[in-house]
Amino acid sequence: MERLKIRYEDAKRAIKTLRDILQQPYSIIVRDAAIQRFEYTFEALWKFIKEYLKVKEGIICHSPKSCFREIFTIGMIKEDETIKLLEMTDDRNMTSHTYKEEVAQIIYGKLKDYSELIEGVIRHFEV
Repeated sequence: MERLKIRYEDAKRAIKTLRDILQQPYSIIVRDAAIQRFEYTFEALWKFIKEYLKVKEGIICHSPKSCFREIFTIGMIKEDETIKLLEMTDDRNMTSHTYKEEVAQIIYGKLKDYSELIEGVIRHFEV
């Protein structure tokens, strides 16, 4: 149970750092920092959900998409949230290509919506 609480706090801290950087005026440095924060916020979120499913539901999942599908299956999130989480996962996988200017711009343009999605998902959980 302690590990679950740690994962929960990690996810909450990570989303705060993402929100903070998104308040900064745009620059290439801010964009790149925001994408980096998105990456670790995404990791913190899915690892929290993975631990939650294991501890609270007895469900083992091994990937972000499988974890997001499982929390939908047990009724913790809605279908539209699930679809957005799956799309976000694909974009997270694209962040390794942010050396391409167009990819970086596209992902950065979605980060405000993704931060709101992550915050909304976290609110579904009580730890």
